[in-house]
Amino acid sequence: MSASFAAKNQVAIVGYAQSPIVKHDTRSLGVLTVDTARSAIRDAGLDVDMVDGFVTGSLFPSAGSHSAEDGVSLVSANWLAQSLGINPRYAAGFQGFGQIPGAVALAVNAIATGAANYVVMHRALHNPKGSYHGNVMREAGGGQQWTAPQGYFGPISMIALPYNEYLQRYGASRETMATVLIEARKNGARIPWSYWYDQPLSREEYLSAPMISDPICRYDCDIPVDGAAVFVFTSADRARDLPHRPVYVSGYATGSPTTHRLPLHWPLDDIMGVGAETARRLWSSSGIEPSDIDLPQLYDGFSPFVYFWLEALGLCPVGEAHRFVEGGGIDSDRQDGLPVLSGGGALGNGRMHGIPQMLECYLQLSRRAGDRQREQASIGLACHSSPHFGGAVIYSADR
Repeated sequence: MSASFAAKNQVAIVGYAQSPIVKHDTRSLGVLTVDTARSAIRDAGLDVDMVDGFVTGSLFPSAGSHSAEDGVSLVSANWLAQSLGINPRYAAGFQGFGQIPGAVALAVNAIATGAANYVVMHRALHNPKGSYHGNVMREAGGGQQWTAPQGYFGPISMIALPYNEYLQRYGASRETMATVLIEARKNGARIPWSYWYDQPLSREEYLSAPMISDPICRYDCDIPVDGAAVFVFTSADRARDLPHRPVYVSGYATGSPTTHRLPLHWPLDDIMGVGAETARRLWSSSGIEPSDIDLPQLYDGFSPFVYFWLEALGLCPVGEAHRFVEGGGIDSDRQDGLPVLSGGGALGNGRMHGIPQMLECYLQLSRRAGDRQREQASIGLACHSSPHFGGAVIYSADR
């Protein structure tokens, strides 16, 4: 049994900013992030010099031969603080998968322990020129010597393996996955900052898209983009004096497998086994149950993740996600639909690495979603990465 979350609803998000999501921004990633951070701090009703904490997950999620350069292809917490002219009391970066829940945990812990009073959390994503996953290596060592020469390399092959397992084990079909893409793009097309703004997708377009790694086609993958998002955290007590309705962090959980595997070898049983344990940690520590969640936002960097998260979280029975989707279960326009992609997700926004899920929770629970506002939303859940190499955060509109 996990210990209860001692900081439950004691830390809140009080402001945000989201840059336009474009294929290639005219500004460098560093400048884009600094501009977005200034906007978020202003949105929270604060001055820049009041911020004393910075956190992020700065992973550059490319398997290609691109350099990782601070301020250019990634933006670290210390780089952002320095560029804003701040000597922070607290600065930290989460390393590994599950970048968003890891960074949120850093922010919450810093506020709850008094290490900082106002923490800026950001995520900055870069789309380099040329092929995103193109790699010039001519030899492979370590574990990759057993996979890369045979063509098993990069995240697309990685996700094709468990998706094939799912299709064969549960009698699912690619045709049903079209419903996931249609839902993500429908909602992303409604969001002005989305790469796919005003560009919904038809079933015919999905099914005729080029195959990349069978059964993964082009539209099963989120598109690489330039973009930055920033959130401002502070204590629940301080939040009362700020201009926007706070959104409280009610719990979080992460997990990772203990079974040794070759690089990018993600069997379906690993994903679902560790994912179920992460979910148990989440429900146990937060005191919240799946039936309490009215705004679940599932990670969809690759479309099969929607199936995996639905089942790992207990939102539908194991092996039944494809039937749940096929029956209209995730249609956010239906009164009885589970709005798992109401914010468009990565497939409907662009490769923002979990930001669309977090942002939708914040906008809906703070009542700042405009025409898209879901009036009954009170408890949201944002998932990030794969169920076995990621995590989830629960947000609440009320303490």
